[in-house]
Amino acid sequence: MKERPPVEDWSTDFDHMDPRWAADPFPIWDELRAKCPIAHTKRYGGAYLPTRLADVRDIAYDTESFSSRRVVIRENPPNVPIPSPPITSDAPHHRPARMLLLPAFTPQAIAPMQPVTRRIACELLDKLAGRTECDAALEYTQHIPVRVIANMLGIPEDEGDRFRRWIHIFLEDTIRDDKDSAARLVETVNEMTEYFRPFAEERRKNPGNDLISFLTKATMNGEPLTERHFYGTLQLLLIAGIDTTWSAIGSSLWHLARTPADRRRLVAEPQLIPTAVEEFLRAYAPVTMARLIAKDTVVNGCPMKAGEQVLLSFPAANRDPAAFPDADKVIIDRQENRHAAFGLGVHRCIGSNLARMEICVALEEWLKRFPEFTLKDEKAVQWSQGPVRGPRRLPLLLAGAAA
Repeated sequence: MKERPPVEDWSTDFDHMDPRWAADPFPIWDELRAKCPIAHTKRYGGAYLPTRLADVRDIAYDTESFSSRRVVIRENPPNVPIPSPPITSDAPHHRPARMLLLPAFTPQAIAPMQPVTRRIACELLDKLAGRTECDAALEYTQHIPVRVIANMLGIPEDEGDRFRRWIHIFLEDTIRDDKDSAARLVETVNEMTEYFRPFAEERRKNPGNDLISFLTKATMNGEPLTERHFYGTLQLLLIAGIDTTWSAIGSSLWHLARTPADRRRLVAEPQLIPTAVEEFLRAYAPVTMARLIAKDTVVNGCPMKAGEQVLLSFPAANRDPAAFPDADKVIIDRQENRHAAFGLGVHRCIGSNLARMEICVALEEWLKRFPEFTLKDEKAVQWSQGPVRGPRRLPLLLAGAAA
């Protein structure tokens, strides 16, 4: 992989894969809001970065000027589109692709998954019993969404290593300049299709209550899903349903490990956890999406060129002081909290009900077992790079474990 020059000026040469961005992006966004609220870079074929909520919202809702055909900014994108409907779909295809998935992610549909999620969390915590330290990312947070979405899809729960490898290839490994990155991405898409194929063939013969069976019976515009749509949707559900949620759980634990007052309050007032989760989602929103500029346009006085991309930083928007009082403070009982962690506009995350439930359950069960814990070494925490930010390594010291 080619070494990339470090960023000298974030307003004219930003790089979301710069290690400083991954480690601590918040002062970068603060600087840009004050100096240049819509930054630009020539890297990645040209990209813009709005840092204020109002600008991010305007772009997210303007589906004529901004296309979702490319939702990840890559140095070397493949020549063929990677289908992941509805997230990569534009009108008129987006709405029917989204509507067919909505019934599977309503609160009523997600409710039966809560005891499954709790069972998974407790099994993982049982393995930590008696320990004085652990890596919460490797041993807890990364496993919960993997096993939950596998359960929903009706595929083996123990394939976590395989799924994590795919996620790394999709969201980190193939973003920066590498002559083989585009080919590796396409190979991974094909590998995922072939992994799902026998499950799909079996469900067509013997349907069950899982998401693969749901998609085998789904129709769009009165027709069964094409193979490209069918497998692209399965790939989306797997990729989008894992890394985003484990990153949110990990960031929440990271905050609680560093903030004893918040941790002890949630132990004493577990009914506050859902409200605290909304604040963790605002303050540490994991997902940054991209849009392809479909035609020359202007956003808040900034001209944007067709063919370049926009990095829709929902995390930066959530830290905008013009939209949130004390935006840089984490206030776990914040009442007014219309954050953008799940996106904005027609592409708002379908799986938000599932994600919220998983985060709440993961924190509830963790705090029951480990009401006292701290970071083992702040410098040992490793954050992911790319469109999803969360702890990949989270070494904790455990104390006060509940019996």
